[in-house]
Amino acid sequence: MITVASLVLLVGVLGFAVARPRGLPEAVAAVPAAVVAVVAGLVPWRDAVSELAELGPTVGFLAAVLLLAYLADEAGVFRYAGTIAARWSRGSPQRLLGLVFVIASVVTAALSLDATVVLLTPVVFATASTLAVRPRPHVYACNHLANSASLLLPVSNLTNLLAMSAAGLSFLTFAGLMALPWLAVIAVEYLILRRFFADDLGTPPRPADVPVERPPRFALVVLGLTLAGFAISGPVGVHPAWVALGGALVLAVRQKEPVGTLVSRANPGFCLFVLALGVVVLAVSRGGFGTIVDRVAPHRPDLLGLLLMAGLAAVLANLLNNLPATLMLLPLAAHSPGLVLAVLLGANIGPNLTYVGSLATLLWRRILHHRGAPPVTGEFLRLGALTVPACLLVGVASLWLGLRVSGL
Repeated sequence: MITVASLVLLVGVLGFAVARPRGLPEAVAAVPAAVVAVVAGLVPWRDAVSELAELGPTVGFLAAVLLLAYLADEAGVFRYAGTIAARWSRGSPQRLLGLVFVIASVVTAALSLDATVVLLTPVVFATASTLAVRPRPHVYACNHLANSASLLLPVSNLTNLLAMSAAGLSFLTFAGLMALPWLAVIAVEYLILRRFFADDLGTPPRPADVPVERPPRFALVVLGLTLAGFAISGPVGVHPAWVALGGALVLAVRQKEPVGTLVSRANPGFCLFVLALGVVVLAVSRGGFGTIVDRVAPHRPDLLGLLLMAGLAAVLANLLNNLPATLMLLPLAAHSPGLVLAVLLGANIGPNLTYVGSLATLLWRRILHHRGAPPVTGEFLRLGALTVPACLLVGVASLWLGLRVSGL
């Protein structure tokens, strides 16, 4: 009964987040569901409070990074990136795809997957329109890289922030172990997308006059210093959330943004949703479903164990969404940094298989619908079926190699 009740709550929360009826925020369903879980005894209130306290700093970091990405957009960083891509591609769809891969990978790693989906995807649409090339390969690249290129840094994805905390890794150790899987997965994504969209990319180059855009030097310097601050904040005992908040405040003062705008752009509703979702997932983990997952989860960080853990995370991500999957698996993998990072490979690459795999993919799909170019479901699934298994294999193999070299 406890298992059924907790799963019903989780499905209801995720279903509401996917549909978002009348544009209501995700927290409208998640907060009452968390309250019900506690009142009904599915989660003891002390455990719920402990879960919220554990998630608090990570969610604060998320809010600061979202604000930083918004302010970078307001400063013209993404518009400038689109101009550079248009000029350097010289009207070639193939060169443009390569530039989109580079830009999307860097944006995802430095400013999180949400920045790539929400801020970069419209810029890529506009760039493709300017060059009169077919936008499909380029907007699909934004979606795939928002998920699979979010492996590099703890700030790239909320799942990474949760994992870094669970594994007890420093910022630099995390980035060092994930650098090789990040590069390998991006390379595989590029090769498959080049082949999959060969017809769209085969059109002749059409050079176009692209206006010269002045680089937003101040914003770029602040972003660079903020990234450097992430790397050195851990050893001196400063939580990265304070670094992200500092970078955002510098840009906000420079741009004279109203306080109300800053608060809304930090997306407190989504942050509240993440906190409430953590309580609901805790209820699921305590029931029979969590017991089953515990029994099938590997416990040894050898190559087979890493593959099984990444595969399990990918399956759960496509059944439950990658955020609940990460919350459920991290306690089972916390004894081994290698298994924690394998969870991330599955939770970040796996969502490219179906629409429900991650909230970023759902958001990307909504953007395409609003622009009158909705994705074709069959095409999305075929591309995911080609990329996800291949990326998981090379990602896990690269991680295993990195762990062997580092001795972790």
